Amino acid sequence: MKLEGYTVIDLSLFLPGPAATQMMADHGARVIKVENPNSPEPTRSLTAFPWAQNGESVMFRNTQRGKESIALDLKSDAGKAALTELIKGADVLVEAFRPGVMARLGFSVETVRALNPKIVYCSISAFGQTGPWRDRPAHDTATVAASGVLSLTRSPESEQAAPAMIGVAISDMLSSYLAFSGIVMALLRREHTGEGDYVDISMLESVLAASPNILGPVFGGQQAPNRLAERSLGGGAMLNIYRTADDRFLALGGGEHKFVQALFEGLGRPDLVEAVIGPAGEGHREAIEFLRQAFAERSLDEWRDWFDGRDICWSPVLDLAEAWDTEHVHARAMRVKDPLGNDHMGIPIKYSQEPGQINPELPAVGQHTAEILEALHLTEAQRHEILSSVK
Repeated sequence: MKLEGYTVIDLSLFLPGPAATQMMADHGARVIKVENPNSPEPTRSLTAFPWAQNGESVMFRNTQRGKESIALDLKSDAGKAALTELIKGADVLVEAFRPGVMARLGFSVETVRALNPKIVYCSISAFGQTGPWRDRPAHDTATVAASGVLSLTRSPESEQAAPAMIGVAISDMLSSYLAFSGIVMALLRREHTGEGDYVDISMLESVLAASPNILGPVFGGQQAPNRLAERSLGGGAMLNIYRTADDRFLALGGGEHKFVQALFEGLGRPDLVEAVIGPAGEGHREAIEFLRQAFAERSLDEWRDWFDGRDICWSPVLDLAEAWDTEHVHARAMRVKDPLGNDHMGIPIKYSQEPGQINPELPAVGQHTAEILEALHLTEAQRHEILSSVK
């Protein structure tokens, strides 16, 4: 597999770091998860994350599979010594503490790179390692709010609609993908230079960088978007959400001329085509109102039949259970079961050569501590101190 032979030290918790390192594990890397024996990975908790299969939370299973776990108290001398030795033999270190924590623990970028100049050190934080917001505490929703994207996430049915919670942790996952790609690029560059690098990933910036389609008014007009005048925010008839007669929803997802013509000619309103291929906003209002009334006259299943065979970009709005049980998701191996019947998210990066492989094994807290310590240059006293802390 692509990352076979690389060793990754994972000091991160929750989602952004663990999702990135799991992708590395899926593609062959050895990932050593460092957990505090007194406060291990929070997603193990069935109280905080109650949906589980075979005694493990679904969240933990789908962010931690295929990793090894070593239990280290990084405030203890023995724990610091063990991490120091791990760093000397590693290719990648990933951490997602608040800025400054790693330095206080004695593992600043400068210290780590002095121990191992070839290591790729990746930090994931809410706002980055520099700047006036550096020390602000935040998780996903707060960073998305700070990006301006949350202000745009509202129902297109009402100008007064309040901002809505986004259904997935987009800054967590976008920063995870950026961390993964940044690490892999640094490893590729290392092949030519022999030197590692430092990767500073900001959750806020991961969302900002995902926003080119909505930046026109900001960069071109120095103003926030008027949602209902923007094609991708509810102001376009062909990029919109409509309620059906059975209180389900369907989404139109493409405004190319051929889609517009097929839809409105099919619905007996070819007179609306010219307006809808024009700019979003006021010119689309009549078409939007017509579509709201038209789609409300039939059930979602009836509309499925109507759209079948027509060249129109659309989809039913599926609930999450429906989406993860579609024929297409199964055919693409994005939902797979391990030998014990546990569900796993599949691997989204699909190679024709050396494809990734899911290792469904989940580590208990500190399960691999003794094995990993055996390979490190530590004193017997240090090994004993560390092992005695593993419950």
